[in-house]
Amino acid sequence: MITISVLDKNGRKAESMDLPEEIFGGSINTDVLHQAVVMYQASLRQGTLSTKGRNDVSGGGKKPFRQKGTGQARAGSTRSPLWKGGGVIFGPLPRDFGYTIPRKVRKAALRESLKAKCQDNDLLCVADIKDSFSKTKEFAKFLSGLSLSGKVLALLDGSHESIPRVSRNIPRFSLKRSQDVTAYDILRSKKLLVSKTAFQSLLVRIKNGSTEE
Repeated sequence: MITISVLDKNGRKAESMDLPEEIFGGSINTDVLHQAVVMYQASLRQGTLSTKGRNDVSGGGKKPFRQKGTGQARAGSTRSPLWKGGGVIFGPLPRDFGYTIPRKVRKAALRESLKAKCQDNDLLCVADIKDSFSKTKEFAKFLSGLSLSGKVLALLDGSHESIPRVSRNIPRFSLKRSQDVTAYDILRSKKLLVSKTAFQSLLVRIKNGSTEE
């Protein structure tokens, strides 16, 4: 059985939590992680590049010169891509790069991302934070007591409602709900900070897949 320590607000061990061996044991399936990351990154692409074809540029309603006798190549419109100011051949147009992968693959990617953080000792579990924070520096002091460094993703379900307000200006710190987090969110952060309630919610998502991964 794999165990993880649950820390209190002072960074000391308060209790231990047993983790399912079938979820957090064994090697990491990097294939499903790659599929999920590529899908999430594709959905972030803007796809706003746009060019004008020969039907979109202005002018060109009249044949520029007669068909024969000028010594030039025949031309029917100044909007031809061969002419300066003409349309673009096969240019990029606005499009949506997003696509989806099966729900089971997304759920597996979420499971493997948590497993990767746990095996790398980059997952930190704390008891639900019930204390209120009035200033950002108070919450920053709390984070420094946990020895967190680098980019931190926090899932603090069940904690005090003042945390989203006092944490919004902390550099390299982001806060999400456990029901909204994806494998891509977890992998792109250096450290993962989860409350006990959020961790239990993630385990339910992994086992049942009752919500969108």
